[in-house]
Amino acid sequence: MTVPRAEADAADRRSLHERIAADLRDRILSGDLAPGAALPSTARLKERFDASNATIQKALQLLKDEQLVVGRPGAAVTAREHRQRTVRPAAFMAPATAGDPYRWLTENERNGLRGRVTLLEVAERVPPSDVAEALGLEASGTALLRHQLLTIDDEPAELVSSYYPMEIVSGTAMTERRKIPGGTPTFLAGLGYPPRLAVDRVSARIPTQEQHRALRLPGGLPVLRTLRVVFSDDDRPIEATVMVKAGHLYELQYEFAAG
Repeated sequence: MTVPRAEADAADRRSLHERIAADLRDRILSGDLAPGAALPSTARLKERFDASNATIQKALQLLKDEQLVVGRPGAAVTAREHRQRTVRPAAFMAPATAGDPYRWLTENERNGLRGRVTLLEVAERVPPSDVAEALGLEASGTALLRHQLLTIDDEPAELVSSYYPMEIVSGTAMTERRKIPGGTPTFLAGLGYPPRLAVDRVSARIPTQEQHRALRLPGGLPVLRTLRVVFSDDDRPIEATVMVKAGHLYELQYEFAAG
């Protein structure tokens, strides 16, 4: 079915090649175009979207930059085995068993993936307003920031900024620029603050310059931003973490009991 140009322009301000890429991207990520399946021919796409050959090629180039399709001159453009991963946040919450690595690492290893955590910064900082509110900080109050980049199979996966109340972590190994054996949930539990409840707020945002660069994002695709607040006994907030990942590469899966 051909999409009338005037009707599409009235409803969507994006460039035509961005709109075409968005439609094809959705079919790939939803599984309608399985890995190895040929995309509609250039002729069919030109007819459907009332677009020029150059516009179709620009749309396909966006998908190639995102590593969602592959194509060579003279051959059909096909969907790649895309890298969208399902993340189950509940799998990483519990403290690791004594002597075991951080659960994020072991969960990836269980799925045949090689995870790595690179510590970028450890410092006392005034956190963003939503983080400060979550931790119950007063105006201009500070918290300990542990800023990390997570990679999977040497590709950037997530940019993580975790904040902790200074009255809990001051004078501990958390303030040192080194990794925490077993991860921070295990360390906090050892301090007498076991994680009991986590509340996630997930939003889609346009990436900042740092996020775009660190995650090596193609084009102007959005990121998924999760603000996770972790509570210990007596509903005390012990951690507020901002996690940012590429929106086209990840989906989040939450499980809820009925009733």
